[in-house]
Amino acid sequence: MFGKILCCLTFFALSGHTGAAVAADFSDPTWPCIQRKVQNLSLGQMFPYAIPQLVTEDAKLTAEINDLAARLALRRVSLEQADALITAFARAHFQNPPLGQLLVQSLDAIVAQRLAIINGIARYATKQSSLSLLIEQRRHRMKNLLAMTPPNYDQIEALEEKLDWDERIYTDRVRSLRYVCETPVILEQRIFAISKLILAHWQP
Repeated sequence: MFGKILCCLTFFALSGHTGAAVAADFSDPTWPCIQRKVQNLSLGQMFPYAIPQLVTEDAKLTAEINDLAARLALRRVSLEQADALITAFARAHFQNPPLGQLLVQSLDAIVAQRLAIINGIARYATKQSSLSLLIEQRRHRMKNLLAMTPPNYDQIEALEEKLDWDERIYTDRVRSLRYVCETPVILEQRIFAISKLILAHWQP
């Protein structure tokens, strides 16, 4: 038990503030990523031409566009595969309106994924902030218990177990965050890549 108490004292002396990992620059408490937060993306940012409206009663064409846009939004579909799919579509429908509608729907699908992830990161940051506060409160409680004469070893041990568990959860979330924070950037890059592939078949 005395060894565990010594470990606790050392931990309090050396550990930094847990909340430092919640936000990279503290300017936005709901954005803990080091990557710059870009909430919204517009078609004008990635495509240099106006998109003509597709007016059609061709249910087969509409279904084909819907299906292909959904496939292009999937990250497991490589850009090489996307290029082949877009090329085949462009050869079958060589006018701009079908290509434009394909671009719009692909953009909508990817943007929806991206926004859902950004909102999820915001919820994560709120949970991490709450957990950080709880950890700090329990650290303060631990200091008080260690300062008691005589120390209440049963309470110290119970609180130490809770602290260990909370800190493990916090650390695991931080590790997972590194991957999650990359995802909006990856999706943004995919949107630009898909736009470029469609642009290659566009008729100015």
